[in-house]
Amino acid sequence: MKTLIIDDDPDIAEAVSLCFDIRWPNTEVLTARDGETGLRMFKEHGADFVVLDLGLPDMDGIDVCKRLREQSDVAIVMLTARDGRMDVIRGLESGADDFMTKPFDQMELLARARSVLRRGQRKDKTSGTFACGRLSVDYDGREVRMDGDLVRLTPTEYNLLHHLAQNPGKLVTHADLLGRLWGQEYADATDYLKGPRHAPSPQAWG
Repeated sequence: MKTLIIDDDPDIAEAVSLCFDIRWPNTEVLTARDGETGLRMFKEHGADFVVLDLGLPDMDGIDVCKRLREQSDVAIVMLTARDGRMDVIRGLESGADDFMTKPFDQMELLARARSVLRRGQRKDKTSGTFACGRLSVDYDGREVRMDGDLVRLTPTEYNLLHHLAQNPGKLVTHADLLGRLWGQEYADATDYLKGPRHAPSPQAWG
């Protein structure tokens, strides 16, 4: 497995790298101290797991996350020194799989890494299309259209819509969605489902 750490704090990068080296000795660890270097290293070397700091010296970690998501479904855990709910929501909306606030426990980071990697292995491999009224979803291309026009969704919004489309006519609870997308440990974190509403509402489909 290959892990990429994008964090400008050398102490954090060293601690995380050492933790992976000890606990997951077969892991190759790459480090970058700014967003552009991290994006270049990912493009050149790839990674199975990314530890991404929200506050980077050259660009916002949110932008780095979005650019990673444009090219890959790699597992991403974001780190931040900020303790704001909106930072968590913004990070998850940009495509992060999980979020941790500094200072953090290294063993907890490993546990969360295992969790997001397991969730990635369980992702639906649906192919084909879904259509309901004015709405259509191309699973192969991960494209959503309304009346034939492309609807731009964040990775999280697409995954939410994908899960709802796979359960037509069924009641899907907040806990079901949270557990499916972020894991059962987030079943009560209903704020994660709040935020900008770019996706078409179910009432608009027909």
